[in-house]
Amino acid sequence: MREPATASPSDLDSIPDRPAVFLLWASEGKPYLARTALLRRRLKRLISERDRLSRLVNLRGVVDRIEYWPTGSQLESALVHLELAQRHFPEDWPRITRLRPPAFVKLMLENPFPRTVVTTRLGRGLYYGPFASRAAAEHFEGELLDLFQIRRCEENLSPSPDHPGCIYGEMNRCLRPCQQAVSIEEYRSEAARVEQFLRTRGASLVETAEAARDRASAEMRFEEAERLHQRVERISEVQALSGELARSLEALAGVAVTRSAEPGNVDLWFLISGCWQEPRRLSLSESAGAGQSMDHRLREVAGGVRPQGSATWEHLAILVRWHGSSWRDGEWIGFDSLQKIPYRKLVNAIGRVGG
Repeated sequence: MREPATASPSDLDSIPDRPAVFLLWASEGKPYLARTALLRRRLKRLISERDRLSRLVNLRGVVDRIEYWPTGSQLESALVHLELAQRHFPEDWPRITRLRPPAFVKLMLENPFPRTVVTTRLGRGLYYGPFASRAAAEHFEGELLDLFQIRRCEENLSPSPDHPGCIYGEMNRCLRPCQQAVSIEEYRSEAARVEQFLRTRGASLVETAEAARDRASAEMRFEEAERLHQRVERISEVQALSGELARSLEALAGVAVTRSAEPGNVDLWFLISGCWQEPRRLSLSESAGAGQSMDHRLREVAGGVRPQGSATWEHLAILVRWHGSSWRDGEWIGFDSLQKIPYRKLVNAIGRVGG
């Protein structure tokens, strides 16, 4: 994070009236942390002398020093606010930032009989998400399981022919490993299909169904081809339920394009493996390009990105909140890796944000 601008309470008129995150320091103790859309106006309300009584907090006579970070977007404000909250309030930052862990669908691969679960806790296993809400994750999980025959029960299985089973086994919607209807290897093969579906965002199952449909059509088994075509559509509908952001966590990548705090620039916020990287500032002035195309400049920028850090729920919470908000002030371009960036989409997004 860049160094802050500083000012004293007597210099309020020289402080810009623009979006920023700020700290107010007293001679001792913890600072006052906040973010605002109009910095000078907010500081005057907090520090200036008042003509009448007010319920609003007033820090006149207490503040010795002001530190502030001008920001160009809501995303930047959220990330700067988070970093400062974690630095100065390590025990209380979740309350201060009002962030909540986003929901994921987890495939519990470490279990001998893998199953899915909706969770907000990151750990071992395959995580798919994030989702806009827990309800959205649960809805996707239910529809996903209808495409496969893995179990929905939560118990630690001890397979036995005498196991009572469940309604899903009776409806042929589960392979019934609890009753030893299949071997561990056969069950894990079905679980592997679920894993591939999640890792490829549905492409593995779509490709298989499309190939079978085309083969049936070529052999003039038209009823079978129609059934398989409906399955292809069904698979696509289920995948669409996961939303624009959802991917397997290790492949969760993209870039947010936002206005910069510096006029005539845009900021590129790369998210790699669920972790925000330091922003890359891109000038939109004609002289900055030095005759190079925007596509070429972006490839150079992306080539210089060296991913740092691993997924944290707070970074993912900021992504979900910003992406799904009505006040989103930028564009999101998702991709699977830095080697698969859709540069044409990125160029167009920069044109819209910086135009």
